[in-house]
Amino acid sequence: MYAFLSDLSRYPFLQYALLTGILSSIACGIIGSYIVTKRITYIAGSIAHIVLGGLGVARYCQVVYRWEWFHPFYGAVFAAIIASIIIGLVSMRAKQREDTVIGALWAIGMAVGILFIYRTPGYNEDLMSYLFGSILMVSPNELWMILCLDALIVATGTIFYNQFLAICFDEEFSRLRGINVELYYLFLLCLTALTVVLLVTVVGIVMVIALLTLPAAIAGEFTKRLWHMMLLSAILSALFTTTGLVVSYEPNLPAGATTIVIAGAVYLLITGGLKCLRLRQ
Repeated sequence: MYAFLSDLSRYPFLQYALLTGILSSIACGIIGSYIVTKRITYIAGSIAHIVLGGLGVARYCQVVYRWEWFHPFYGAVFAAIIASIIIGLVSMRAKQREDTVIGALWAIGMAVGILFIYRTPGYNEDLMSYLFGSILMVSPNELWMILCLDALIVATGTIFYNQFLAICFDEEFSRLRGINVELYYLFLLCLTALTVVLLVTVVGIVMVIALLTLPAAIAGEFTKRLWHMMLLSAILSALFTTTGLVVSYEPNLPAGATTIVIAGAVYLLITGGLKCLRLRQ
């Protein structure tokens, strides 16, 4: 811990990593609470893995076609938004089994990403790091993009709080009140997609769902109101990402994996402890 604190004031990359974790935690707290309440973790998981397809295509275009402006971050956002719209429409209107279609999109997105990464000339170590997180490699430009996406998610999540609250708890009642459930559901999935892109930078595609759901699940054990759950979830996410950075720094461990281990351990301890207390009562 001493090594991290002493280097924090000297190395900008540590400052960027810390800011990235804190900023992403704000969006994570808001959207994660909606996901846990709505019980759409499986949809968020599929979006997270489809993101690899966008990353692979963007990097391929950068290298092969010299599209220097087409940053992998943009490819991730585009793929996540398209995936959320398709999955949302399928879950609402398609006659096929929803889980089968989502599973197919999940597999295709991952496969497309791997194919384009394989066909991209050179060694794509920086792109493959998105699988397990690259919070220590965040650049100032990427930090600004994260800040803008974070601001958009927070603003829209706050403005449409009541609408999202209604569709999360009772869709039929929302329709009777004149709320366009399908439109707000798709909107919520798009916000989920943007949050997934933010968290991919922090903990990677493989573990993004853990950070998106574990803090919200812990917060749900101690709160009754949704906005209380969001606030506590954001605080917990910031604590987990910061602690993960500190603990992983000196032994040179992956920061994303360390963050998830800490979050998972806290979740198991709290839920297990609360269950024991309820059994005794």
